[in-house]
Amino acid sequence: MRFEAREPEELNEVARAILDHHTHPLLAFYGEMGAGKTTLIKAICRALECTEEAHSPTYGLVNEYQSGKGEPVFHFDFYRLDSPEEAMDFGVEEYFDSGHLCLMEWPERIGPIVPQAHTKIRIEVVNSVRIIEMET
Repeated sequence: MRFEAREPEELNEVARAILDHHTHPLLAFYGEMGAGKTTLIKAICRALECTEEAHSPTYGLVNEYQSGKGEPVFHFDFYRLDSPEEAMDFGVEEYFDSGHLCLMEWPERIGPIVPQAHTKIRIEVVNSVRIIEMET
């Protein structure tokens, strides 16, 4: 699936479409710094009616939110990791195996331990338009 978002508000529609069409609880967000990974994850959390606003867990590695249905939503930012082993030491596999929604920024930093079964979301900015491609 492919989406275009010219205005930040349009990401709310993209977020709902992602939630309607993803086939795995693991969503991996790829894109350059500033492409809008965190912004799209915030929109997804709003669509899930999370009890608090999402923000980047850069320093804490993972933030946990509660959806409006009371289910946990895990938001990871792997940017500061130097190796996949750091994520393993943190216990990331337990989160991945939980069956709950895991939203991952910078999954390429932990490459080999990202489970095969996940949804890839690529974000690119072209002429001030966010191009979002989802591959399940």
